[in-house]
Amino acid sequence: MSRPQIAVSAAGGLGSLQQTRSRVGEKLIRAVLVAAAAVSILTTFGIVISVVVPTIEFFSEVSVTDFLFGTVWTPLFADGQFGVLPLVTGTLVITAIAVVVALPLGLGAAVYLSEYASDRSRRVLKPTLELLAGIPTVVFGFFALEFVTQMLLVRIFPDIDIFNALSAGLVMGVMIIPTIASLSEDAMAAVPSGLRDGSYALGSTKRQTAMKVVIPAALSGIVAAFVLGISRAIGETMIVTIAAGLEPNLSLNPLQGMQTMTSYIAAAGSGDLSTGSIEYKSIFAVGFLLFVMTFLMNMVSIRLVRRYRQAYQ
Repeated sequence: MSRPQIAVSAAGGLGSLQQTRSRVGEKLIRAVLVAAAAVSILTTFGIVISVVVPTIEFFSEVSVTDFLFGTVWTPLFADGQFGVLPLVTGTLVITAIAVVVALPLGLGAAVYLSEYASDRSRRVLKPTLELLAGIPTVVFGFFALEFVTQMLLVRIFPDIDIFNALSAGLVMGVMIIPTIASLSEDAMAAVPSGLRDGSYALGSTKRQTAMKVVIPAALSGIVAAFVLGISRAIGETMIVTIAAGLEPNLSLNPLQGMQTMTSYIAAAGSGDLSTGSIEYKSIFAVGFLLFVMTFLMNMVSIRLVRRYRQAYQ
């Protein structure tokens, strides 16, 4: 065999070895990624099973109708009542207040950072805004109780309860602003600059470009940011436990104290309930209902995101 043939053969063998190593590496990476996905899926299944089993046992002793439509929640009394509507009402009222605060402010901050702020301002303001998301929620809770209620709301509403839904909702809205603003700004930044340039070329102002071009183009990401913020508000525990109180109250008056589903779980779970009792199982029933509510909301949001994305494409 001549030297050129030997060289070609050696090069072919080296190339084949590199391809084999590359395929092994790709298979290894794929296996790691599959394992990561499997861990998250199995964890979700584990959470669902750990909640569903005690929930089934709970509903073997308590009627589903009484649970969902009952108006009295006193599971820790001697003659306990298990109507969850007061907890659901408190959760929805406080979440609604937080949404009214967070959605416009978060979207407004995102529009400013994306369309109006200079690069220097954006580099300073966005990390500062995201720093707000790192504050422990227990700090937000005491801020709502000590400052918002006792120094602000009492002067506006003299008859307001010390523990009330309004302060909890307002501070919770402030808490989720960074989540909505940051994710919405990322979605707007991903909009191709050609769309903005075309809008400016037609004589549009920054406001018109932001409202009629950028926001519609980034709407799927903005909706996802809204849903994530709302989900975090529904699942928040410490703010509502500290600021809204622990009294189940079937009322729409935000000036009164209310108990949410998460605050009941936190309060009852940290008590001295005996394992296996109906009071203990009520924690899992409330948690399962909260899981179903957030799951349905996420499913609806996914359909909305897909519809908006398809409509724009």
